[in-house]
Parts: sequence; structure tokens; C-alpha cells
Amino acid sequence: AYNIHVNGVLHCRVRYSQLLGLHEQLRKEYGANVVPAFPPKKIFALTPAEVEQRREQLEKYMQAVRQDPTLGGSETFNSFLRKAQQETQQIPTEEVVLEVLLSNGQKVKITILTSDQTEDVLEAVASKLDLPDDLVGYFSLFLVRETKDGAFSFVRKLQEFELPYVSVTSLHNPEFRIILRKSYWDSAYDDDVMEHRVGLNLLYAQTVSDIEHGWILVNKEQHRQLKSLQEKVSKKEFIRLAQTLKYYGYLKFDPCVTDFPEKGCHVVVSAGNNELNFQVRLPNEQIKEGSFKVTRMRCWRVTSSVPMSNGPSGSSPGKSEVKLELAFEYLMSKDRLQWVTITSPQAIMLSICLQSMVDELMVKKSGGSIRKMFRRRMNGALRRSDSQQAVKSPPLLDSPDASREPMAKLSSKLTSVSLRGISHSSSANDVGANDFHGNYAFEGIGDEDL
Repeated sequence: AYNIHVNGVLHCRVRYSQLLGLHEQLRKEYGANVVPAFPPKKIFALTPAEVEQRREQLEKYMQAVRQDPTLGGSETFNSFLRKAQQETQQIPTEEVVLEVLLSNGQKVKITILTSDQTEDVLEAVASKLDLPDDLVGYFSLFLVRETKDGAFSFVRKLQEFELPYVSVTSLHNPEFRIILRKSYWDSAYDDDVMEHRVGLNLLYAQTVSDIEHGWILVNKEQHRQLKSLQEKVSKKEFIRLAQTLKYYGYLKFDPCVTDFPEKGCHVVVSAGNNELNFQVRLPNEQIKEGSFKVTRMRCWRVTSSVPMSNGPSGSSPGKSEVKLELAFEYLMSKDRLQWVTITSPQAIMLSICLQSMVDELMVKKSGGSIRKMFRRRMNGALRRSDSQQAVKSPPLLDSPDASREPMAKLSSKLTSVSLRGISHSSSANDVGANDFHGNYAFEGIGDEDL
């Protein structure tokens, strides 16, 4: 059997014959010219060298299928991985209660099946919160790890090829949780979300949380204004003011290492506003800041090295052993491309952020709307916009009356979110204003050069 890892964590274990079955099904549905070549069958037993060669070929095959927009988004491929995940983790299909966190730490309990996919779970959370159908696509479920100070480190956005309940329980660690958070980058879309009471409450709670954790930078005067708006419960005005602040809408990553501008530099990376923002600590302890725009990235790749294990096949590699890197090729000046590498356990999440920024830009460029980016409910079935595959409707929840009461509690709790413990410019206290240099690596290049 072959182990398939997602973000360095064992997702499922599959045999060659199962992968061959998947390949044949994809060929039948999409044609031989669309599906990548599959490693051939061998008549005789494989030598150790041939086993390793086949493993590499299968890995490349699975990555090629996943990266193809048609095949990777297909129900055939995703349901194969979901079924394999459930079988590998040996979790039977049954009704369970799953806890999903909101940004303010409040828990939403939903009753789902262990075999429910990410879309089903998101729908169930939205239904419990009374979030309208057409706003569901503005939010996503994320797998996070709770840190000692109560903040969250983002592991990845939950994907359509996994079962959230199985993903979180198979880690056997209570620090891992599932959180609901907005999943778009352009703050102009906040207007759509704020039209509805529940959308406004969720956005408000997330904004307060991001300020508390120092993700959004606030000076003394801005802090005073925000406090005043909060006391008046002026949520929309609070969000409008926050939108003007530095790093609003950014996702901040754990400190890691980069080779830019030189090897071994410590960096804090944030993703937002169609860029990766770097706060780099140089060897001379000076801190510099710069931004890499996604429109200037020619391509990127994630590489992982998982050392060969001599232990039993079920043993998953230790966290420290898995090394993940995100590398992107960047247009530094009119005719100079350069690779920049970030070594971080969150490399997959960084890549997911880049991809979703690009997707959003492409939708806007083609004149589409964000609402069309997401699957919409049609005739009781859910359809994905990038595929004509209908997927099953989520199971019906308890009667609507039962799920409305917790919403009342939610509203009152969200209004009382406080800005406790915010120190102004908390994440930049030790940095003088003169130490920051916006876009220090990318001067002298205009967008017309792209």
C-alpha cells in the first residue's frame, strides 16, 4: 500500500489496484487525452528500486491529477480520496457532534455524519448560525492548531477531498480544531457580508480577534476610536475603520525562515491584498519589510521531504521530520526573475492562499462576481461552478426552531467581544518607523512591464 500525505500528515493508504481503478474511471469520464499517463502494470515482482520508481511515478500522477482544474475538482477524484481517508482511519459512518470554533472562541456544535464532506459541514454550520445560502461561499472551514497563548496557527483550508470530522479526529490531538473564517481577500466583498446580521457579526468577531492578536496594526488614536465604536456597538463603522488599517484582511503566519534577501533570514509572512508581505530580520538584526505581489509571480511550488521510516507502516512521521518549502519565481525587475524560498510547516497553507488570490483576481478580470466562484444550491443539489458534477445534499438538520435559539445567544455574545489586551502597534513595538521599507526589493518596475 502507498501512503498519501496531505501537508505532511497521513491522509489515506491505497493500493496500486485502487489507484489504477481511479485512473480507469477518470479516463472513462474525461477521455484518455485529458488524464495523465499512469505507471504501467508489471508481470513480475518488483525489485526495491522499481518499487521506489513506481512510488515516485504515482506521486507525480496524483499531483498532476490534483493540479488539473477539471480532474482535481471532479467528484470522481474527490470522492475516491474521501472514501480512502475514511477506510484508512477506520471510522464508521455514524452521526456525531462536531465542534466548530468562531473567531471569538465561541463553539458551534453541529450534528453531522462522519462521512460528511467539507461542503456539507460548512452548510451545517451556516444553517446552525442562520447564515443565508448566498453568503455561505464567502466563508471556509480551516484546520488550525491552538497555541499556548490562545491564538491559532493555520494548518490549511479544509478541501473538498477530505472529511473534516475524520481529518481532525485522526490527528489525536486536542490542540487541532476547525474554525470558520472568511475566505476572500478583497475587502470590497465585506459589503455583501455586512448586509446580513449574521454575516456582520461573524466579520466583526473576526476583525476584533485579528486586532487582539496583533495581526492588524493599531496606533493609540485608532485604538481609542475603535474602543469608542465598540462601546456604541457600531459594528459596521468599526469594520470600516479597521479596513483602513495596516494588514486588515491579512492572514499572519508563524515565524519561519527564508532565503531572501539572503539565506537563513528569519521572517514573518502575512498573506493579503494580493501579496505576500515579508517582515525580515536581517543578520545585523535590522528589520526590513517588503511585499511580493502575486501578479509578479511566474509560478510557485511546494516541496516536502518525508524521511523513509523503518517503523511500522502505520507510523506517521514526526512533526520535526517533515520539511515543507514554498518557492516562487518572482519578477524582481524588468528582465530579472529570481526564486524565493520560504521554509515553513505552513507552506501548504501559503500555497492555498496564493491560489485563492489568483482565482479571485481571475474572476474579477473576467467580469464575474465572487458569488459565482462558489457552488450554489440548485434544485436541492449542490453544484460546483467549475464542474457539472452534482454532489449530494447535506443531511437535513434538526427542525429550524431548535437551531434558532443558539443564534440568539450567538448574537448577544458577538456584541460583547471586547478589545481586551490590545497594545497599540503591538507587533511592531520593537521596530522603529525608519526600519520599515515598503517594497524595498521591487523599485523601478511598473505594472506595464508584467
